[in-house]
Amino acid sequence: MPSTENFFLMKPLKGFKPDKKIKYIFTDIDDTLTDHGQLGPEAYDALWRLHKKGIGVIPVTGRPAGWCEMIARQWPVQGVVGENGGLYFRYENSKMKRYFAVDESLREKNRKKLDEIIAPEILKAIPGCAIASDQFSRLMDLAIDFSEDVKPLPKEQVKKIVGIFEKHRAHAKISSIHVNGWFGDYDKLSTSLLFMKKEFGLSAEQVKAQCAFSGDSPNDEPMFDFFPHSFGVANVQNFKEEMKHLPQYVASQNGGRGFAEIAKALL
Repeated sequence: MPSTENFFLMKPLKGFKPDKKIKYIFTDIDDTLTDHGQLGPEAYDALWRLHKKGIGVIPVTGRPAGWCEMIARQWPVQGVVGENGGLYFRYENSKMKRYFAVDESLREKNRKKLDEIIAPEILKAIPGCAIASDQFSRLMDLAIDFSEDVKPLPKEQVKKIVGIFEKHRAHAKISSIHVNGWFGDYDKLSTSLLFMKKEFGLSAEQVKAQCAFSGDSPNDEPMFDFFPHSFGVANVQNFKEEMKHLPQYVASQNGGRGFAEIAKALL
């Protein structure tokens, strides 16, 4: 288990000095932009302020393809990386660009195993969990709800869900509300880097210099580890004992209000 001392390496956000090199911010959505499942006025206003000031926003989320279609089209963002890196969508010049990490035939094969083998096993083994309500919108993964529309499960039960995915050689990541499991060699970071290379021509080192990231939970660890300019909203503390890689700076408030703090610091 990671040491809780890691948490104290995070610096208060008030100590961050704006860096003019930062041109983009990747951000998680659930419990980073949202509070209790809703996008509040503080976070939405922050998205628009960043956009108007020329700092591009790219949500990077475990949420499904169906959500990503709407986000890419209607939010003030440069694109969105969804299903923990399984895809990205970018709406540009009235056209939607869609990238998938796995081709359609393999997606169908993986879907069958997730739905017919892994999902029934998890539901039988872990009382109180449920298939996430947004599962019908997903193309790449299986999302198991442990605290969004169900009574929050103990952390040990959540870890058992992860264990079942991994037993079947699937990847599994814990968000603040779901365990997401999938087949395929990708994650939030790998697809974010691919997005920046394909859409903006930036190398990994250029991304590291020009981009920041904000998040709140264990599935954000690859991003926290990669980006020198990494930020956590205050509720990242809820997962400090499970995380090895923590953000460099932490906001004083939770969720969307914390993100608004981060946006203000960047601006």
